[in-house]
Amino acid sequence: MQKPVAVLVSAGGEPAALAAKAATSTIPIVFTIGDDPVKLGLVASYNRPGGNLTGINIFTTTLEAKRLGLLHELVPQAAAIGVLLNANFPAAERQLRDVQGAARAIGLQIPALRANIDREIEVAFETVASQRIAALAVAASPFFTTRRDKAV
Repeated sequence: MQKPVAVLVSAGGEPAALAAKAATSTIPIVFTIGDDPVKLGLVASYNRPGGNLTGINIFTTTLEAKRLGLLHELVPQAAAIGVLLNANFPAAERQLRDVQGAARAIGLQIPALRANIDREIEVAFETVASQRIAALAVAASPFFTTRRDKAV
């Protein structure tokens, strides 16, 4: 005997949560994401999500400027700190704007590198080495989270 699905758990960030929402409007969905679920249209508000979705926002995509500031404190002599972005990630352009604004405020150059396939991660690290970029901030993205081993 088959039992109906009682709840969907979406742990793959924004793309998975959006896909789950598109798949059903009746099965309860619990998500974990790094971006604002209200802006993404997943829920109506924080205190009254409405619909069949609820979850946790871990705010990772809104902290890029803070990460840059911390990295600058670790490498204060750096004239340039690169940022690696997943161009296919919905928050990538906002992440870049946030980092560029923070960089201007502290007088840094921010070369933007983009990767959305494994080979592009390798190319980004080759670029960091060849251009002698002092440090690299990796922007929040489920793609990079699942490829942490590529950064070693």
